[in-house]
Amino acid sequence: MTAGSPARPRRGVLVVLALLLAGSAALRAGSGVGEALAMTHPDAAPAPAPAMCPAPPEALARALAERDAQLAEREAALDDRMAALALADDAVAARLAELRQAEADLSETLALADGAAEADLARLTAVYESMKPKDAATLFEAMDPEFAAGFLGRMQPEAAAAVLSGLPSDSAYAISAILAGRNALAPRD
Repeated sequence: MTAGSPARPRRGVLVVLALLLAGSAALRAGSGVGEALAMTHPDAAPAPAPAMCPAPPEALARALAERDAQLAEREAALDDRMAALALADDAVAARLAELRQAEADLSETLALADGAAEADLARLTAVYESMKPKDAATLFEAMDPEFAAGFLGRMQPEAAAAVLSGLPSDSAYAISAILAGRNALAPRD
């Protein structure tokens, strides 16, 4: 038994090692077999070549060229419109500046005319005030009642009263009614 005991464990280890070596060899031999079989198989398709972009069809190339030409044409038209709008904007701005200047000149002229007219009315009113009431009444009787009321309203109250007293009663009444009602429509608040 002593002779049989040591041999047994050695045999088991050797058997395991032999099995491992045989399995490794089978794996190595089998790994290349699949590829070899695939290459020699008659139904196998060849490996695809790298993808290449095909040239665009002629119609597509023409359509793209036409589209590009249309876009360039539209862009040129838009540029022309923008240039025309810029010119129109400049012209409008210049015209607006001219109109503002004309308005300022007109306002200045009107102010001068109003000032001159006011100065003329003030001078004429002073003339009527300095006249003898009887002579002034004769002039006021010939005037339209509204026109006469305008001058009497500007005169000093004492001079206006003297002129009114020299007028016939119907003329004095008409002028007084116009003077009394000329501010009737003015807002009171």
